[in-house]
Formats: sequence, structure tokens, C-alpha cells
Amino acid sequence: MPDYGHSLEFGVFLPPAADQFGATLRLAQTADVLGLELVSIQDHPYNATFLDTWTSLSVIAAATTNVRVFPNVANLPLRPPAMLARAAASLDVITGGRVELGLGAGAFWDAIAAMDGPHRTPAESVEALEEAIAVIRTLWTPGHGIRLQGKHYSLNGARPGPFPAHDVGIWVGAYKPRMLRLVGRLGDGWLPSSPYAPPEQLAGMNAIIDRAAAEAGRSPRDIRRLYNIDDTFTAEQLAGLVLNEGISGFILMVNSDDDVRRFAEEVAPAVREIVEEERRGPKAPAVDRLGVIPTPDDGTRLSAERPWDESKRPTGPAPEADAVYTASGRALGRQLIDVHDHLRQELNKVRSLVKQVADGTLAVGDARSEINTMTMRQNNWTMGAYCESYCRLVTIHHTHEDRSLYPQLRRGDERLGPVLDRLTEEHHVIHDVLERVDAALVATVGDPKRIVDLQDAVDVLTDTLLSHLSYEERELVEPMARIPYHY
Repeated sequence: MPDYGHSLEFGVFLPPAADQFGATLRLAQTADVLGLELVSIQDHPYNATFLDTWTSLSVIAAATTNVRVFPNVANLPLRPPAMLARAAASLDVITGGRVELGLGAGAFWDAIAAMDGPHRTPAESVEALEEAIAVIRTLWTPGHGIRLQGKHYSLNGARPGPFPAHDVGIWVGAYKPRMLRLVGRLGDGWLPSSPYAPPEQLAGMNAIIDRAAAEAGRSPRDIRRLYNIDDTFTAEQLAGLVLNEGISGFILMVNSDDDVRRFAEEVAPAVREIVEEERRGPKAPAVDRLGVIPTPDDGTRLSAERPWDESKRPTGPAPEADAVYTASGRALGRQLIDVHDHLRQELNKVRSLVKQVADGTLAVGDARSEINTMTMRQNNWTMGAYCESYCRLVTIHHTHEDRSLYPQLRRGDERLGPVLDRLTEEHHVIHDVLERVDAALVATVGDPKRIVDLQDAVDVLTDTLLSHLSYEERELVEPMARIPYHY
């Protein structure tokens, strides 16, 4: 299926349980603050442990300022369409246009009947939904007393209004062919859930919707496609659903602030970037598509000592012109360079502290204490482990083999093996150099004349660290952008 070109939207599917509404409200507010567009709650009025959906959405709408709210999806058999139309329009007016209407034909018929609702057959469900959409749209359209006669729903002189503040979308939850054809004829949007409509089934379902739309004189582009998902989908998979299946809205089932933050801060931006790049057209050369430039080694060396032979450093494969780079992979490369820049700043600070000791303006004990608080002294500065307080990517330690980056790069491209081995060796060398700096600090406390040894050790640290960081960026930024990485 094609990319229909719709703008992308991201939202959350919140838990409706009565005993955790405080947490549900907080999740909605988090989504609002983090820039997501949509907040939804399922609608099962027969479940006594769930709060009423419209009441919950009204409170959420009052406690947020940007997100649009909608039932996911409203249970039509227990919500008469005339009242549903007035409820949705009223909340849309109150919120200044922040309501959409997810609508379903109903399920769990015994539970619905237990609340004095109808027990419909599948055919009756489709008929009732079609009549309900007509009722709702008519009551949202200015006019005089309305008369509609239907098998399930009728209007007998009802006056339209209140009128929504914006064109409220009617997004239909549908899976069977008859319902999908209704979406094509009448729906503003299609809203399936991935457990019931897995990705491999979307193309066939979309085809039914598009044929029905064309037969009704509509364009398939008139129908937005939204998708309720869980957290197993990657940014690349979601982007593929946009570009190949026409999905343009993703609603994540969430239970924690971390779920919302990761979706809003990592997944959604990555999907947008991939889609925007593909929509722009032909790919730029590989070096341009990385979006970052590895920091070059300018060749400056302060010490005559060489802890390793740089001429024997292996190199990885050259970038391929048709390599496919992911947004998350490019972001990881940018994060690597950011971490390295932080270490370069720390190195400058180390050199400044040592100079202050040599000049007699700072006690060597104070210098040692400050150096020992730096990231580089915490054994978590290497590529295998980002400091979580410094960046929001998941902490990865190179000794945790099943979760580290190096093994994943090695599995993704075995040609990187020699480079990764060399980088690991250099990590150990730099650790020893750091220990040497610390020992020189201790020695200088007892004998100030040993400051010369300290300066020499810091010069070696400068040479090795800066050289290593440039080498690592040169060799890994490109493969990081093309090899799938799982956090």
C-alpha cells in the first residue's frame, strides 16, 4: 500500500482502571508535556472495575493543554449516537477543538445485554454503526429539526447542536470485510489494534478500505489510518508502516512514565526523521546521510612516549553508497560524539587542575578529589557504557556481553571484529594511564617536585585519549548508523 502523505501523529492508550486513575491522569499529563498529540482510553462500560470513559476523558482534557482526547473506541451499543454526538461536540467546544471520536460497533454482547443493551448479530452491528454515523454527523451540521428513520436509530425532529469547535474525526475500529467497507464509505479514519490486526494483515485490510472508498467516490487519502500498538515495535518498523501501509498515527499502550518518555523522546522523533528523509526523495551520498562528522585527529602529540603503535590500528569496511541508515542509528552516532566531547572537556579540566597545582594555586589533594569525580574516572566512559546521568540512552556496560554495543556491531558486520578488538585493548591501556595519573597525584602530595611526573602522565593521557576517541568515531559512527541496535 502507498504512503498517503498524512502528517504523523503519536499518542497513548491509557489504562482505565478505577483504582489507578491518579496514575492514568499523570501519564496523560506527561504525554501532553512531552509533545504527543493524542490521549485515548478504551470504552467498556460493562466492566465494573473501569471508570466511565467520557468522564475520564473530560478530566484529562481539563488537566492538559495540547493533546487531543478520544475514546478508543466508544461502545456504540451502550452509548446512543445522539447523546454521543452531543457529548463529543460539548467537550470539543470546551477544549477548543481537542476531541476526536473513536467509534466501535460493539463486542462482548452478553455483557452489553446485562446492562440492558442490545444483543446484535454481526450484520446488525454494521447496520447500526452506519446509522449512528449518520445521526452523529447530522447533529453536528447546522439545520432545522431533523428526521432520520433507521432500523436501529432514528431522529424525530431533533435540533442539531452544539456544533464542534473543529471537524471531529470519526475513527472506526474495524477488522472484518463488511466493517472495513463501511470505513471506506463513511469513516474519517481507521483505528485497528495490532494484536487483532498484525502488520502482515494490514495490506489486505487497507485494500478493502480503498476499494470501498473509490466505489463511494472518495479518495483513499480521505481516510487517516491509525494503529494501536505495544512497545515491541521499533522506530524502523513504524516508519515502514507509514511508508508501505499508509499508517500515519500510532497509539502506544502504556503503563508507566518511562513508556511515555521513550515513545515521545526517542521513538516518535526517529520515525518522523526516517519518514521525512524518505519523502524527500533520492538519498544523499552515504557520508552526508550520517548527519554527523567524526572528530578528526589533528596529529598533535605532547609526549614522546607511545603506549601503542597507531600504525597497526585496523580499519573497518568503507561506507557503501547504497547503505541504509536509520534515524536511531544516526542518533546513536551523535550520542557517541557528544559523550566524547564531554570527555574532551574533562581532559581540558584535568590539564587545568594540574597546571594550578604546578603554579601553587591549588592543593594537589583537592585536584585529586576533583579528578576522581569525573566521568572518565568512573570506568563508564567507554563506548561500551554511557553514563546514564549524562545521556538518556540506556546504560550499556561493555562487560555485560548480552547488552553491550560491541557484540551487536560484531554480529551485525563481522568485518568490524579487528577494529572492536583493538578498541577494547585501547580501553585497557587508557585505564592504566589514568591509574598512572592518579599515582602521580599521590606521589606529588608527598613530594611536590614530583609534579613533573604528574605533568608527563597527563601529557600521555592527552595523547592516548584524544587519539582513541577520534579513532573510535572514525571507525564506528558509520556502522552504528546502519546496524540495528536493540536497547
